[in-house]
Amino acid sequence: MCTYLTEKVALDGAGKGASGWFRLTDGSVYVDHPTHARYTHTLNIDFLNPADGPGARVAVELTEEAARALAAAITAALDHAPAGIASENQP
Repeated sequence: MCTYLTEKVALDGAGKGASGWFRLTDGSVYVDHPTHARYTHTLNIDFLNPADGPGARVAVELTEEAARALAAAITAALDHAPAGIASENQP
């Protein structure tokens, strides 16, 4: 079932699309029908920069299990790195 709920987040980073690297400014996370994954529903993540047009987008479609594993891996990687090393306020 689609929830029609989208979580949006401001981002500061970079992504690589079909035309190369671009600045990421926004993220959207939602459960919906995937475009390419072989499941009826997936957790979909869009990394984008709307100011650069539709080509400035990286889309990811994950199963619930894969999404939770990715969230845990992100947390673990940050927990094992020195505090602040990847912060926007890097020395």
